[in-house]
Amino acid sequence: MPNDTKPFKARKPTIISLQDARLSYPSSEGEVAVIKGLDLKIHEGEILAVMGPSGSGKSSLIALIGGLERATGGKVEVLGRDLTSADEAERTDLRRRDVGIVFQSYHLVPAMTALQNAALTLTLAGHADAEQTAAKMLERVGLGHRLTHRPSALSGGEQQRVAIARAFAAGPRLVLADEPTGNLDQETGADVAETMFDLVHGTGAAMLMVTHDPVMAKKCDRTVRIDAGIIRT
Repeated sequence: MPNDTKPFKARKPTIISLQDARLSYPSSEGEVAVIKGLDLKIHEGEILAVMGPSGSGKSSLIALIGGLERATGGKVEVLGRDLTSADEAERTDLRRRDVGIVFQSYHLVPAMTALQNAALTLTLAGHADAEQTAAKMLERVGLGHRLTHRPSALSGGEQQRVAIARAFAAGPRLVLADEPTGNLDQETGADVAETMFDLVHGTGAAMLMVTHDPVMAKKCDRTVRIDAGIIRT
């Protein structure tokens, strides 16, 4: 059962529904289960924090909802799409159109500029105005003066801001953030987190954020705790 830190004010449409969701990987010793019958619902515009110890299945939950992994049991529905039966092309299309993902380690392309990195999802989706849209988003995250810099010339905080701009550039309905401040010092992390929350509130997107930081979790509408692949009370 979810452990609410504060009540979600209105019961809005459900955009994520996991029913008995399971994920396991093959190994030399047999199947290794990382998500074990997980039930979860997230509503439109809701900000959910996911906490738990290392290895508890938090990142695997992000992978299931983002379509990076296909559930090996149960059902995963995201924005009206059944990802349990969706093929790779369908899951990729969902990410490009409606889901932005921010990883702990930035995942920027070293040879690309900040502008090219921020525009990457839009470019792959064939948007003619990809770089113009990305430039506006980089301006919103405070990097309008760093458009031509490559990742090696940017600080960790700046690299994560580029990753955030990339995640929000396509106007996603859902943002998945996996320890987005985990590689940053406390002050920089707080600034980056504030940027993310400002964008979420400004766009109306829902967000699921994996975090170890209780201060960040308190900024969210709800907190759930995962341990050993299931939600604990």
